[in-house]
Formats: sequence, C-alpha cells, structure tokens
Amino acid sequence: MRHAFSYATALASSEKIRWRVEDVIGGEKRLDFSMPFLPESLARVEPLTFLSPAEQTALNQIRAHEYLSMFGIVEEFILPFVLDHVRPHLSGDDARVRALLQFAGEEAKHIDLFKRFRAEFDQGFGTPCAVIGPADAIGREVLSHDPLAVALVILQIEWMTQRHFEESVRDDRGLDPQFASLLRHHWSEEAQHAKLDTLMVEALAAGRSKDRLLSAVEEYLAIGAFVDQGLATQLELNLASLEAATRRTLTPAERESYRTHQRRAARWTYLGSGMTHPRFVETLEALDPRVAKRVADVAPAFC
Repeated sequence: MRHAFSYATALASSEKIRWRVEDVIGGEKRLDFSMPFLPESLARVEPLTFLSPAEQTALNQIRAHEYLSMFGIVEEFILPFVLDHVRPHLSGDDARVRALLQFAGEEAKHIDLFKRFRAEFDQGFGTPCAVIGPADAIGREVLSHDPLAVALVILQIEWMTQRHFEESVRDDRGLDPQFASLLRHHWSEEAQHAKLDTLMVEALAAGRSKDRLLSAVEEYLAIGAFVDQGLATQLELNLASLEAATRRTLTPAERESYRTHQRRAARWTYLGSGMTHPRFVETLEALDPRVAKRVADVAPAFC
C-alpha cells in the first residue's frame, strides 16, 4: 500500500502526544453552554430557520452530545477488537505489540473521557438527551462480522475523525473552547490509530482471494447499513430532546424539515465523510480496485 506507516513510528509519535484525562476535563475546564460545540458543517442547524438562534444552539449542543456519545459507543467495540488482534502476536514483533497495546489503552482512555463529558453535559444542559444503545449490543452486532470488515469500519472512523477536526474544528474560533479541546486531544491520538489500523487492514487482507475481499467489503457495507439505521433512531431521540429543551412542539412541516436536514447531516458526519476520505479510498484501491469501486458506488447516498 502507498504509505510509510510502521508500528515503531506510530508508537514513537503516540508516546510524544500522550495526555491524561484529568488534564483535559474537570476542575476549571468546563463546557460553556452559551456557545455552539460542533462546527456548522457537521451540525447543520442553520438551515432550520424556524428555530431561534438560542434553539439552534441547543440543537447544536444536542448533536455534540450525540457526537461524543457515538465515539464512546464505537470505541467500546474497537477496544476488544484491537486486543483480539494483538493477542496472537504477543511473542512476535515488540514494536507491533507495544503499539497495538497502546492503541487499546488510548481507546480505553477515550471511553473514560467521553463518559466524563456526558456526566458534565447532563448536569449543565439541564435536559436529558438519550442515545442509541446499549453499547454492548451494538458492539456484538458489529463484531459478529468478518474481522476485515470490522477493521475497515474502524479505519473509516479513524480517517473520519481526522477529516472532521482538520477541515471543520481546528480553525473554527466560534466553538466552545473546552469542547474544541476535547476534540483536539481525541484527534491527536486518533491520528496514530489511523496508521495502525491501516496496518491491521493489510494484515487481515493478506493472502485473501479477490472473492473473499469482495465478501468482506459487503459485510463492511452491511455494518454501514446497521449504523445508518441507528442514525435514524438517534434522529428521533434528538428531536425529543430538542422539544423538551426548548419547551415547544414542532409543527409537522418543521419536523419534516428537521428530519430532511439532520438526516443528511448525520449521514455525512458518520458515513460519507469517512467513506470518501482520500486515505481510506487509497487503502481500498490497494486491496482491489473492485473493492474501491463498490464503496464509491454506495458513498453518494451518504454525502
């Protein structure tokens, strides 16, 4: 594949970046609920002109709660997946073992970070915001698929994270600085995870026939369809949270507009932005051009 990633360099970079949860959240480092949390390119609340500016901010924050909660869900299945992948290699390459164990440890740290965020959010926002789940049931469904399919889903998520921060978050000075800090710290470690997961995909794809590669990508797409179903459910949970937080019931026309714009936003955020990331596409091309074409044919539905 066309990259220069290695376990040793990813490990070295990760060790330089390392941060503690306590340095990122808690104490004086608090969320500012007067400000938006997510960039508009992800939240897409501005087209909902029937919402007041304060109501748009509330929906932005509900989407931000969803965003980090979703990361918490996916990282709960990434953690056991990485540990299962590293277990057969414990007596092999030291750099590989150490890099993957650090990968797993950082995912566990992110889960802790997101749980602390949700606790602070629940206290500060003042209205309960439900999230799809439970996480273990979602994880079981995802992990029931071909390991290569799961690795591709994880790789898509890693590159998605990079795209969101680099294209939308990093230069947006209108976001709550604390929420932007959470995203920045998460992004910094996920940058190394994207490299490591690329190597995992290579290892899982090695020696497979073209038919088995195509079979794996069909399972990858099946996981994507499962995620898309979850996003539709989350859309309705967010609507209930918005109406509770704003103490108003949207009209049928407003609800239809909400569903149209927010469905498109969620699909781009969690599916399209990762499926079309150049690095992800490059990995698919290296596996087999037919694999890349299959995904490219499906991706526009989520963009």
